[in-house]
Amino acid sequence: MAKQYYTLVAGLREYTLGVDHKNFDARAIIDDIREQLSDTDAGYLELFYNYYDIENIVNMKAGRGQFSELGNFTREELEDKMKEVAKLPRYISDILLAYADPDNADFEDIDREKAFEKCLFEAYYKKLSTSKCRFLRSWGEFDRNLRNLSAAFTARKLGRPVAEVLVGEGYVVDAISRSSAADFGLKGELEYMNQVVAAISEEGNLLEKENKIDHIRWETADELTTFDYFNINTILAYLVKVNIVYRWMSLDPKAGREMFEKLLTSLSSTGMIEEAEKQQA
Repeated sequence: MAKQYYTLVAGLREYTLGVDHKNFDARAIIDDIREQLSDTDAGYLELFYNYYDIENIVNMKAGRGQFSELGNFTREELEDKMKEVAKLPRYISDILLAYADPDNADFEDIDREKAFEKCLFEAYYKKLSTSKCRFLRSWGEFDRNLRNLSAAFTARKLGRPVAEVLVGEGYVVDAISRSSAADFGLKGELEYMNQVVAAISEEGNLLEKENKIDHIRWETADELTTFDYFNINTILAYLVKVNIVYRWMSLDPKAGREMFEKLLTSLSSTGMIEEAEKQQA
């Protein structure tokens, strides 16, 4: 039976209130939550945040200075692991080793013709798709589709081949790569497609576009946990929102504060507890 986190979920508002919204400390919230999870659920949390580890690895390899504090490792820890890649998750270390030694026959199943970054993120989303955590499976599919759509619209605007910017496989990827329709023929397939088109139409205001995209993420995190109350799915959905607040505190402090207040409002309701009690009655 999955572990229930009644005390942890009930205390999420206190976690959020305990940080200064002017300097939103997402890392502290994540670390505090991690300490209260079972080993299995802590593993799900680590996999969720591998996305930022991969971003950091790609930036390090490219010689860029950007570094996300949302990853599982500090800059120093990741630099050490890059020298001894076997200490990284296997699905990541295999790709690093394969690209470091293209003639190594041990990694024939890794397509080294692909861009290094694409290969890493395809491996990440594949790992999510096989997770035993329902939220991670569903979130991985959604997040990949959303990022592919955003990248495809940008590529189309710049006159670049759309297929080059897509990550992964499946009917959504096929539709995006082949369709010339304004919505890639996905209006009836993805319920958030109209929202994506509305966001992309904000060509003159990049921040507004990104804000609308993040609202899609926020709403989807809620939808994926409609009937979850005190489990790891609830906690991961909350952390999706923490990540969004953290991002907007840096991008646009005013929008960040609005996201912060929205997060607090969502945590102040007793509806979740009341509904959970009904389900258990």
